[in-house]
Order: sequence, then structure tokens, then C-alpha cells
Amino acid sequence: MLSLSEQLLFSASITGPICLMLCLGVVLKRINLINENFIDVASKLVFQVSLPAMLFLSIIQSEQSFSSSATLILYGVIANFLFFIFTLLSTKAAFKNSVNNGVILQGGFRSNTAVIALAYMANAYGDQGVALAAIYVASTTLLYNVQAVIALTPKDSASEVNTFALILKTLTKNPLIISIMCGVVVYSLSIPIPTMVVDAGQYFANMTLPLALLCTGGSLNINSLKEEKAPTWFAAAFKLILCPLLITVGALLFGFRGMELGLIFFMSAAPTAAASYVMARAMGGNSVLAANIIALTTIASLVTCTLGLFILTYFSLI
Repeated sequence: MLSLSEQLLFSASITGPICLMLCLGVVLKRINLINENFIDVASKLVFQVSLPAMLFLSIIQSEQSFSSSATLILYGVIANFLFFIFTLLSTKAAFKNSVNNGVILQGGFRSNTAVIALAYMANAYGDQGVALAAIYVASTTLLYNVQAVIALTPKDSASEVNTFALILKTLTKNPLIISIMCGVVVYSLSIPIPTMVVDAGQYFANMTLPLALLCTGGSLNINSLKEEKAPTWFAAAFKLILCPLLITVGALLFGFRGMELGLIFFMSAAPTAAASYVMARAMGGNSVLAANIIALTTIASLVTCTLGLFILTYFSLI
């Protein structure tokens, strides 16, 4: 059994590279080696091309049966939905009649599964972990988008009429969902993919996480944390403490161990997704507050995730 210091070093070895890449993004932005235009273009490239390529290839090259992961995916969807309801009720109780409730709610439940959590899985479990995570990412992306639209839609009859159409549009045009579904079809039907195409796609896949983490670090604005402190810390506490605690403990009670438990922890312990800012801004929400929540949870998650990982490894649960 590893000593206490060795277990702590192991935990840091999983989260440390992500921390360094985020810090590098901050530094490169400060010295003007990258700017807002680069971050905007690179983020679109990651979301629309390289990340879908990475998820697609990880699925078609996987050696595991995804049908055996049905219980894991079902648990993830139900647990995240129940946490959404819990966060919704808590936000309404804490901030009565606040116009920012939707943004706070989204910041409290929506995890950055496609970048930060995926990077954790890649560091901890390699390609096998990424392949398993891809299906989980697909299911939670569907769920998060539906919940985000519900949370951010103004509560009046005229807006609610268009909610379903907006949800449908958001889901059907999401490149991550499309690539994962295509990957599952190709994998299930054993459709051959030319080696040249796979090799070309791998170039895109290999640059996904480094580029995504650099953009995430470069987009952080620490100075903005001076505004909207109470709702920012409220959302961060739900995202970084209550979400991983409740969902991971629930997974333990249902018997999940090893890589599956690690996946559930990483996905729930990840910071608030950057997409929450985009949706808040597009739907007329408080985008400054959304940005604050993303910044705080991204920074603080490096500590909370390392601590949670240390506890799980200490008790030999993952």
C-alpha cells in the first residue's frame, strides 16, 4: 500500500498537469502571446473539430463493450438530474425572486466534462478512460443543455412556448453529441475507417486537450471575482463540494468502484463549463456572474479535485 505522501503525490500527478496548462494559458495571455481573438478561434476549433474527432476516435478504437456501461450512464443521468432539482430548490430559497437565479443554478450543476474532466480521465486512465468517458459526456451534454435552457428561460408564457424549440436546436447542432453518436454507430456496426483518415483525425485529437486548457486558462479573469461575490461563492460551493460529494457517495452506495467510480468523481468534481457563459449571454442572463463562477470554480477545483482524489485513493476505492 502506498504511503500517505505517495498517495498525495499520485493525486497531484493527475491534477497537476491540468493546473500547469491552465497557468500557462494565463501567462501567455498576460504577455500577449495569445489574445482574445486567438482564444475565440481556437475554442471554436476545439469544440467543432478537434474534440469531436478525439471523442469519435476514442470510441471506434475502444476495446470495451459500451453496453456493459449502461448502468453507469443511467446512474450518471439520474444523479445529475436529481442534483439539478436540489440546486434549483436551494437557489430559490437562498435568492428569493432574484433575476440571476438561472445563472446561479447553471453554475451550480453544469460540469466541464468535455475538457477538464476528460483531461483528468486521460491522465488517470489513458485511452480506455477517455473512451468510457465519451459516452458519459454525450449523455450529460444532452442533459446539461436541456437543464440550462430550462434554467435560463424567463418565466413568462411567451418565452416558455419557444423553450422546446430552443432545446431541440441546441441538441441537434451540438458537434460533440453528433460525433459521439456517429462513433457509437461505427463501433456497433464495425464499419471500417481508412487508416489514413484515422491518422489524420488523430492529429486533431492529440492537440485537443492542450489547446483547450490553454484557452481555458487564457480566458480566466481573476479581477472579475470582485463582483457578485455571494452568488458566485454559492454556486461554487454547490459545484465543487456538494455535487461531487453527493454524486460520488451515491455511486459508492450503488457499488461503483475502480475506473467507473473515478469517472463519476471526475465528471462531478469538474468546474463549471465554459459553455454556461455562452448560454447565459445568448439568453440574456447575467454573463458577468456566469464568468465569475467559471473563473472561481476552475481555480478552486484544482484543490478540491486533488483532495477528493486523495481521499478515494487513500481508501483504495479507485
